[in-house]
Amino acid sequence: MAVQAHATAKYVRTSAQKAGLVLDLIRGRDVNAALATLRFARKGVARDIEKVLRSAIANASQKDGFGGDVESLYVNACYANQGPSQKRIRPAPMGRAFRVVKRTAHLTVQVAERPTLIAPPEPVSPVSPTTEPSVPKRARGAKPKAKPAAKKKTAAKRTSKPAAKKKTASKRGRAKTAKG
Repeated sequence: MAVQAHATAKYVRTSAQKAGLVLDLIRGRDVNAALATLRFARKGVARDIEKVLRSAIANASQKDGFGGDVESLYVNACYANQGPSQKRIRPAPMGRAFRVVKRTAHLTVQVAERPTLIAPPEPVSPVSPTTEPSVPKRARGAKPKAKPAAKKKTAAKRTSKPAAKKKTASKRGRAKTAKG
């Protein structure tokens, strides 16, 4: 069973939406790549998320059954839940007041150990690869190549059509025809 650990920072002074933008950058990445991404992210909440990620890595290393290799950890899940909002009042013109909402968020990062797959031995096929020529497959979504005969027919159709007459409007409103 792979080791899983998580860490949570509560009441972080940012909105959950802003934190979610940064968390989307690191979801599913290896922890070293995630730390590098957070180090150079241009958002202020990236420092808080980096602290939470480092805490989650430390929690995983303390668990029983951990292999000791931090390189095998990756960000399994990360999310930002909305915390309580502080309501403040700002004076406005003519005796009115505007409400200022100072939002908070709860940041959670979960890391897990990547499972190491042990591949079964390759089966030996009785057919040698030299007997059948390999045909390269086209890329997924690529269009098949057009046949050369089809191109000649379309070129013949273009040349056999007579030149179309274009109608242009004159200054007096009558239509004139011009070849073009």
